[in-house]
Amino acid sequence: MALDKNMSLSVVIPARDEEDCIESTVKGLAIALAQAGISYEIIVVDDGSTDATVSKIQQLRLDDSGVRLVQNRGRHGFGMAIRKGLEKFSGDCVAIFMADASDSPEDLIRYYRIIEEGYDCAFGSRFIKGGRTIDYPKRKLLLNRMANAFVKRLFGLPYNDVTNAFKCYRREVIEHMQPLISPHFNLTVEMPLKAIIRGFSYKVMPITWTNRQSGVSKLKIKEMGSRYLFIVLYLWLEKYLSRGDYRRPEPHSPDLISEAQHGLPNPNR
Repeated sequence: MALDKNMSLSVVIPARDEEDCIESTVKGLAIALAQAGISYEIIVVDDGSTDATVSKIQQLRLDDSGVRLVQNRGRHGFGMAIRKGLEKFSGDCVAIFMADASDSPEDLIRYYRIIEEGYDCAFGSRFIKGGRTIDYPKRKLLLNRMANAFVKRLFGLPYNDVTNAFKCYRREVIEHMQPLISPHFNLTVEMPLKAIIRGFSYKVMPITWTNRQSGVSKLKIKEMGSRYLFIVLYLWLEKYLSRGDYRRPEPHSPDLISEAQHGLPNPNR
């Protein structure tokens, strides 16, 4: 299969009160992408910050024309901020990246290479051979593994890190998963599950996640349980009751037909 060269990459970073880390995150990401020779835009979506986040992004824009500021002036929430960024991106593919630098720029470059190979989506897992987490809070880790085990079993997936936001998609995948409805962190489940059950191909690779070194996490676990359950059951109903009405007409590449149908890498590639 010929590589899909010269693609442009958009990176959407939702940010709310991230003045302590947004500058270093964006700069580190821009340097890594430039060194890899990847045409990029970095869209930082301000989600109603009350600190110096916006002014720091504005300064970054002066130093790097590839950095864009989008302000979410409507309903706030992690999912709403990402959805606003997905309305504005211009690249051939788009990745969700966290403002707190918990995600790795090197892993993002590897995601991009997977999309170059012809896959529709690049997913990472922190919980397969080669993947790792650094300073993951024990309670949060336990809840994460329980939630992912539930999703994996319910949908019959081989993939074990659906809930992580850090993923990369071709433009057509984003277009085909509309309308997105999750306003909060449950968007991290809605997007990959829609891509999988609607027939898009994906490849999984090990990634590294590092707990934030500054600022405060916006994820409120007590508030999210019912929201995650709602979106999971909503998509389970689509998978088993929609009779394929929402599936894509055909895969991106004939070589990936079996992967798109089964959600599994093709061992013969």
